[in-house]
Amino acid sequence: MSANENTLNHKIDFAIIIAVNNANPNGDPLNGNRPRTDFAGNGEITDVCLKRKIRDRLQEAGETIFVQSDEKKTDGMTSLKNRAYDEDVGLGKNAFEANKKENIEAKRDETAQKACEKWFDVRAFGQVFAFKADAKNADGVSIPIRGPVSIQSAFSLQPVDITSTQITKSVSGEGDGTKKGSDTMGMKHRVDKGIYVTYGAITPQLAERTGFSDADADKIKEILPKLFEGDASSARPEGSMQVKKVIWWEHSSKSGQHSSAKVHRSLKELLDNHGAFDEDALKSALAELEPNIIEGF
Repeated sequence: MSANENTLNHKIDFAIIIAVNNANPNGDPLNGNRPRTDFAGNGEITDVCLKRKIRDRLQEAGETIFVQSDEKKTDGMTSLKNRAYDEDVGLGKNAFEANKKENIEAKRDETAQKACEKWFDVRAFGQVFAFKADAKNADGVSIPIRGPVSIQSAFSLQPVDITSTQITKSVSGEGDGTKKGSDTMGMKHRVDKGIYVTYGAITPQLAERTGFSDADADKIKEILPKLFEGDASSARPEGSMQVKKVIWWEHSSKSGQHSSAKVHRSLKELLDNHGAFDEDALKSALAELEPNIIEGF
């Protein structure tokens, strides 16, 4: 895949400060859906969870998304393979299967380029297309794509307090109704209060390979302050999760004036336990790199 004139040509770093009040920001299914924490007791929101929300907000903004959640899918496809193979919403079966006479390497590159052009999340986050061929005389083509947008898991600035509440349902999910079933009892968990911070970056060297553009970067910048709008659920009631600030650093070159580690550290060293920081100090912390500080929605 070759770069075009609109491909992102400068490095970007960003950070998101998130406030949580009486919500379960990211439940752990292997631990009774309790909010995720590390060994020090700090709350965690995984990078997978954050990318899911970014995808959802982009989809709501009208972008075409490959990895759609079941509850928000708009094309009726029941699996990623069905979406990829569909002639209308995908690229068609032939894009992902090769017969013995075809140049597999060339086909892989062609399909990767088409996938990046079609789906925003593929050219942003990357994707591995690895489907078993349906045709007996064809081989499936494994297509790994590395995307330029990376994001870390978010961690709370202090250990979080988790409240667990036993709940009951007024009706059984199964049975004939003569007695209450075991499924009428359950537990709900919440983080009472916490400030979480995540960091990310957009790499122009990888943007060249996927065709990720300046306009794509602007779209991500636009939706980040609204990351939790339209995301309400029983575990996360409306208003219980909020983006407080988005900090956006745009470098002037592909390699950047400073490393991502140094850029992110410039914010970490100024943050207090409530997620507040001296904005003037942050703007002057790094030579020739002043961040754009955006208020949450």
